[in-house]
Amino acid sequence: MSDLEKVKELRKSTGAGFKDCNIALKESNGNLEKAAEILRVKGVAKASKKMSRDAKEGVVVISGNSEKTSLIEINCETDFVAKNDDFINFVKEISEINNECSSDLDKLNKSLMVNKKTVEENLVALIAKIGEKITIGKTKTIKNINSQNYIYQHSVVKDNVSKLGVVVSLETNELNEEINLFGKHLSMHIAASNPLALISDDIDQNIIEKEQQLITEELKTSGKPAEISEKISIGKINKFKEENSLMSQDWVMDPKKKVKDIMSELNIEGLKIKEFTRIKIGE
Repeated sequence: MSDLEKVKELRKSTGAGFKDCNIALKESNGNLEKAAEILRVKGVAKASKKMSRDAKEGVVVISGNSEKTSLIEINCETDFVAKNDDFINFVKEISEINNECSSDLDKLNKSLMVNKKTVEENLVALIAKIGEKITIGKTKTIKNINSQNYIYQHSVVKDNVSKLGVVVSLETNELNEEINLFGKHLSMHIAASNPLALISDDIDQNIIEKEQQLITEELKTSGKPAEISEKISIGKINKFKEENSLMSQDWVMDPKKKVKDIMSELNIEGLKIKEFTRIKIGE
């Protein structure tokens, strides 16, 4: 095998650039296995140096079916890389694996990809090849008994790859066009309104406490009597809970009604919102 053929073979097996492959072959005296190991070690070193950078761009990928659906966020440094073919192919493949692993990150990282290398190894190689920090961000898998999942993607990059992804699970005793339309519209509503929880009691208490602190600080400078400030504070925190709870939010397609009103009007026995998730790049 000629030197050029060895370089081509090494590029094909490792995904490294021509120059790096050529150097590695010289260091290994033409031994392909040793050259691949040299590239792997260098790739890890390169990846480690890049991990201190910020990775605020990226994509959200949705995989699965209406019974079991998974979202995974993959972050990178620039929007240019988020549209790179190597990056897109990588995120689409690990999204499928993530669905199989039910968003178990330990299992995901150790899972083998098509090239017989683990997700972890391929991630390091991709960082070295592209030259940017790439990380796996938020993940979520939704699967409920007697439920149907509905998805919505906004700012689609390609196929099931986008900048924002939503999955909502509806428990239902029947399936018809009316339910399917509601599921589609509800996922769009969640994308636009970004609820924190299904009902106010489910909102994280830490979030409530932080909001209460902001309201208290705001009212300190109002000059109003303590008893009036207290009433205003209660009103503001109740409004915050209402605006951030899915069931009590204004329905995006008819703001005069709440989400719970729309469900009542549907009058479908056994229809419930089981859970939902929303992942957006940059949030």
